[in-house]
Amino acid sequence: GARCANCGTVTFPAQAGCARCAGTDLAAVELADRGTLWTWTVQAFEPKAPYRAPAGDFTPYGVGYVDLGDVIVEARLLGDPAAFEIGMPMRLTLLPLWPGPDGSQVVTYAFQPDGAAR
Repeated sequence: GARCANCGTVTFPAQAGCARCAGTDLAAVELADRGTLWTWTVQAFEPKAPYRAPAGDFTPYGVGYVDLGDVIVEARLLGDPAAFEIGMPMRLTLLPLWPGPDGSQVVTYAFQPDGAAR
């Protein structure tokens, strides 16, 4: 993420300008890898492009906001949506998407329930 030197606002992803004060002095900041589920929903229909469906049919999945303390992050949620509860501990994970042009795996960030909450 990034933190604005003028007002202290933290953003994710990192930005070149601050949405709160329009400052341009932002520095990279490491964000927590654990937080709490602020709210969530189920993405029940296939999103429009540029979304790329995984091989096979579309399967509904959780999407939510995870409060990391300094910032609330919107993310894909892994796990059974029936088990999600507002306030539950979540941890960062990587979600494999598809093979890249060079054969390496393209991944994105996601959050899943943290059974080992600290």
